[in-house]
Amino acid sequence: MDPRCQCNLHNPKAADWSPFCIGELWIFNGLNENELHALANTLTRTVFEAGDTVFRQGDKAERIFLIKTGRIRLSRVMENGSELILDIRKPGDYLGEYILNDLERDYPYPVTATCVDKVATCGFSRKSFEDMVLKFPKIGLKVINNMAGRITNLTERIEAMSQTHLEEKLYGVLLNVAREHGKPGKKGSYVLEMPLTHEDLGFLVGAHRVSVTRTMKRLKETGKVTHDGKTLVVIGEEENLAH
Repeated sequence: MDPRCQCNLHNPKAADWSPFCIGELWIFNGLNENELHALANTLTRTVFEAGDTVFRQGDKAERIFLIKTGRIRLSRVMENGSELILDIRKPGDYLGEYILNDLERDYPYPVTATCVDKVATCGFSRKSFEDMVLKFPKIGLKVINNMAGRITNLTERIEAMSQTHLEEKLYGVLLNVAREHGKPGKKGSYVLEMPLTHEDLGFLVGAHRVSVTRTMKRLKETGKVTHDGKTLVVIGEEENLAH
């Protein structure tokens, strides 16, 4: 565990306690000791009880969270009033880091985050991050360099490797949603009136909307999904294995 991390003061004995620190997020690579301390001093550590709401669908997305212990359920209320359970996030998972991709734009949370059990989180608001950058401009420069480097390093080989991981993650989310809320189709497929935008899906899988769009294209090319307007057909795992 990083000795700079102060989160272990909350509940270090929890069985599911995550040793990862928010300072290890790729966007903060290269920060020196003083800069990491500045980041640590910006963080807010919060403990939620089971059943508490971390944020609600439609709220302004202005915080980034790292789950240190406990689980958070992500759900979305559809137009007909039904609740769609999309994912369960566990210790070590991040929520909302995509807000740092565009500090000028306001995003609404596309889902509601509810604590399944007692949860400890560590994070900061976009406002506190902006204030920190004003005091420590080099942090802002390093974040910009890291973001630029992440884009520059997306060569075909690296992109293919990361794309495979994202493809599996996105396919899993779509398959779960289709099984629960879609209709059975031909040969083990599920037909779903697409309830989520690419931006919503990006939030769920921790990726930028552009990456989700590319991955959806890949899923179509491999035959795992077909997409026509708002209608999505997801091929079940058994049928994929058969091919």
